[in-house]
Amino acid sequence: MSGTIYGLGLGPGDPDLMTVRADRLLRQAKHVAFFRKAGRTGQARRIVEGMIPEGASEIAMEYPVTTEIPVTDPRYNTLLSAFYAACTERLSSLATAGEDVVVLCEGDPFFYGSFMHLFTRLNGTTPVEVVPAITGMSAAWTATGQPITWGDDVLTVLMGTLPEADLVRRMGDTDALVVMKIGRNMDKVRRALHAAGRHDDAWLVEYAAMPDQRVRRLDEVDNGVAPYFSIIVVHGRGRRP
Repeated sequence: MSGTIYGLGLGPGDPDLMTVRADRLLRQAKHVAFFRKAGRTGQARRIVEGMIPEGASEIAMEYPVTTEIPVTDPRYNTLLSAFYAACTERLSSLATAGEDVVVLCEGDPFFYGSFMHLFTRLNGTTPVEVVPAITGMSAAWTATGQPITWGDDVLTVLMGTLPEADLVRRMGDTDALVVMKIGRNMDKVRRALHAAGRHDDAWLVEYAAMPDQRVRRLDEVDNGVAPYFSIIVVHGRGRRP
């Protein structure tokens, strides 16, 4: 019998926000894999501290590159493709031997997560299941204390890595807005929000649902680089009864 590889959504950061199924699978796991930057613990691993069964093997999958070279550099995709292929082979060999493997995923595995790159390589050849979870953006807008959408509001999720002109166009063509992958793109994102007339309504949420969560109006934040776990939220103002 072949084992199954589970993409385990952990939610935004607070272990209390994990699903019952994710908690159960983790506490029964014999093999636990997770992504991390070389030399770091990894956020996914940090979330489940104290929850991994004693004696379970831990498989750290360390990215060969993160921000060291631009994503537009051809080497970026080449390095990551080889990395994901090697990870897939390692996990698949365990499943072939009849072992189940839990892969820890920050947020939801199918929402801009690294596990997607394993899933596409495993699906059809190795049993693989995905356990969905609360997304980081859901935790971010909840942290602001305001609903994100009302009535017929359209919600748009943007990446701060997009060209500035694309950001301006899409920001101006939506009711509610979430911007992710801010980091070094903060100044560009802020210029785009100003150009689209949305800056004064924007909130910056850092480390949503984590111990060091911080919530501020964007106009109270100095220019510069935002932490990796940062999300900008603009609430919709749609139809209400």
